[in-house]
Amino acid sequence: MEISDTHAQLDPEASVGREARFGGIARLYGAAQSARIAELHVCVVGVGGVGSWAAEALARTGVGAITLIDDDTIEPGNVNRQSHAMTSQLERAKVEVMAERIRDIHPLCRCEPIRDFITDRTLEVYLSRGYDGVIDAIDSIRFKAAMIAYCKAHEIRIVTTGGAGGRRDPTAVRVADLTRTEHDPLASKVRRRLREAYGFPRDPKRRFKVDCVYSLEQPVYPQADGCVSHQKPGTSGVSLDCRLGYGSASFVTATFGFAAVARVIEMAIKPSPE
Repeated sequence: MEISDTHAQLDPEASVGREARFGGIARLYGAAQSARIAELHVCVVGVGGVGSWAAEALARTGVGAITLIDDDTIEPGNVNRQSHAMTSQLERAKVEVMAERIRDIHPLCRCEPIRDFITDRTLEVYLSRGYDGVIDAIDSIRFKAAMIAYCKAHEIRIVTTGGAGGRRDPTAVRVADLTRTEHDPLASKVRRRLREAYGFPRDPKRRFKVDCVYSLEQPVYPQADGCVSHQKPGTSGVSLDCRLGYGSASFVTATFGFAAVARVIEMAIKPSPE
């Protein structure tokens, strides 16, 4: 797949060069691995509280090509947790704003914003593009499971993310096989969906071999009286709709995104076994 690099060709700042911007990455991973990172093409599905930070981290690590998939716009309620959510960008498409931000960070990056959602209709169209890795940062149980199943069937590296909402402790974030997460209702439901709809192993001792970013922290829920507690709202008459859903903070959602990027890069640059 070709991604337009017109911005890189026309922007005089692109002449600053890769070494000036990403020499620190080379000194961290080594020259050969840094060059490999520059060749990677990573897809971020869902450019919100987790995905926006993942996309930014990919750009700041010098990843050569990034595809962004989301159909939402930036709203005031995104400011607390999304890297691209600024007053000047309200009501604009998230993928467009994020792509502009990426090009400003990394002018040589080939970035493609796709304003759409992953659905039954679009799943294969958007995931069959030869990515070196996919980061799943959406909330839909149905389509998280569909993406994971598709990537596993087609040997595409994927890192999925659990629920970052309701958590306040970034030091509790972990990465483990999807079958080994704790205190994460979203990951649990995705596991169930994979077993029921896609034939993933039901034996709890068998791993899915899909990495998941999650938190060990028990989530807190908003209560009708304005307080928060670990009590689920279903027992107190409060539903988790858009107005009264999980609270969230950038220092946790960003940690999820950063952990996903670290893992997908690690997998992508790992030498193949001989």
